[in-house]
Amino acid sequence: MRTEGDINLTSERKLWQETHLSEETMEVLQEDSQYFIHQSMSTPCLNVVTDADGIYLIDMDGRKYMDFHGNSVHQVGYKNRYVIDAVKNQLDELPFLPRRFTNPVAIQLAKKLAELAPGDLNKVLFTPGGTSAIGMALKLARKATGKFKTISTWDSFHGASLDAISVGGEGVFRNSMGPLLPGTEHMMPYNSYRCFMGDCDGCGLKCLDYLAYMLERESDVGAIIMEPVRSTDIQIPPKAYFKRLRELCDRYGVLLILDEIPTAFGRTGKMFVHEHYDIVPDIVVIGKGFGGGVFPMAGIIVREGLDVAQDISLGHYTHEKSSVGCAAALATIEYIEQNGLVEHASQMEKVIEARLRDMKSRYMPIGDVRVIGMMAAIELVTDRKTKDKASDEAEKVMYRCMERGLSFKVSSGNVLTLVPPLIATEEQLVLALDIVEEAIQHVYGL
Repeated sequence: MRTEGDINLTSERKLWQETHLSEETMEVLQEDSQYFIHQSMSTPCLNVVTDADGIYLIDMDGRKYMDFHGNSVHQVGYKNRYVIDAVKNQLDELPFLPRRFTNPVAIQLAKKLAELAPGDLNKVLFTPGGTSAIGMALKLARKATGKFKTISTWDSFHGASLDAISVGGEGVFRNSMGPLLPGTEHMMPYNSYRCFMGDCDGCGLKCLDYLAYMLERESDVGAIIMEPVRSTDIQIPPKAYFKRLRELCDRYGVLLILDEIPTAFGRTGKMFVHEHYDIVPDIVVIGKGFGGGVFPMAGIIVREGLDVAQDISLGHYTHEKSSVGCAAALATIEYIEQNGLVEHASQMEKVIEARLRDMKSRYMPIGDVRVIGMMAAIELVTDRKTKDKASDEAEKVMYRCMERGLSFKVSSGNVLTLVPPLIATEEQLVLALDIVEEAIQHVYGL
C-alpha cells in the first residue's frame, strides 16, 4: 500500500485532520467522499484547497502551505500570470481546434521542442495526458520495430491506464487487476541505496548485465521504457548507466523510451533529464509541468526516422493539438527560459545538497539523501546497517511539516520527497528545510 505516496487510510491522517481542520472543512471532505469513488492515495482526501498562488496552496481554513509536491506540474508556480495571459488570449482567439486542422501556436510549440531537444529528436505529437502519451509511445515502438515486447522496471510509474500499468511496476496500480498487456517484461530498477547486487560504485552495473542477458534471449523486444530519474523516491543513475543502456539498445535493435513526464522542463537543472547523460533517446515522453500548471498537456518527442505511422492513428485524441494547451505550454517554456529557471535549479541543487548532507551527518535516522536540481529525497530508516524503512516515522514527519506550513509527498513508505516549484527562492528553500529538520527532531525526540 505504501509504494507510491502517503496513503489515505492511516490513523495518523485521521488524527491530523481531527486536530487541524475546522468543522466546515470536515463537512466538505465528507461530501467529497460521498460522491467520488474511493481509491488509494486519493479519495478520501486530505484537505480542502480553495486557492493557490506562487509556491503556496491555501486551504479552506486560510492556512498557507509551501507546496513541494504539486503533482510535478508547478515548475513556474501557481497562477503564473505569463501563462494565464497566454491562455486567456488564446481563448479569445481560438478556444478549440478540431482534428484535421492545425494552427500557428501548435506549430510554434512543436518547433520550439525540436529546437530544445538534442540530436534528431524533432518530431512531436501531443495529447492531454501523460498516460495517453505513454500509450502513443508504446504503439509507435510496435509500429516502428515490428516487435511487441517491452522491458521496463519494477517500482516505476508510467500512468494509470491498463497499458501504462502493464509497463509500470507499482503494486498499488497493478495488484488484483488480472491479465495485463502481454509481453511487458520487467527488470530490477536502479537503486543506489537498496540494490541487492551490491554497491553501485563497485558492482560494474550488474543490473545491466541482467538486461543484456534478457535481450539475448528475448529477440522480440521492441522497446525499453524507463524514467531517467525516478521522481517518486529520486533515484539518480550515473552517466555510465545510460551510456551502456543506449549501447545495449543499439546492439539489439531496441528503441529507448524515456519517461520524463514529471521531470522534464528544468527540474533537474537541465531542460530535459537525458541531457545529463549525453545520450539521445528514441522517444521522450513529456507531460505534467508542460502545461504550466494551468492546462493538461503531454506528448512525445521522437527521432525523425520514427515518423512511420501515417497509416494508423497513434493518438487522434479530441484535444490532441489543443490551441489553448499549446499556448499554455509555449508560454511555460518561454517563462522558464526568460527567467533563467533551469540555471536557478542547478544553483539551488548545491544549496539543497549541502544542507541535506549536513543533516544526514547529524541525524542517524537519515539513511540516505539524493538530490538533483530542485528534486530531493530524504530516506528515513530505523537502522543504517539494516536499512529497514521507517515508514511510521516518515508519515509523522510529513504531518508535522504540514502543521508548520510545508506540504510534500512520502514515497516508498519512508522517503520524504521534496519537489518545489522552480520559482522557489533560496530563502524559501532554506525555510522549508528548516521545517523538515525541526520535524525530524520533534518526531525522534532529538
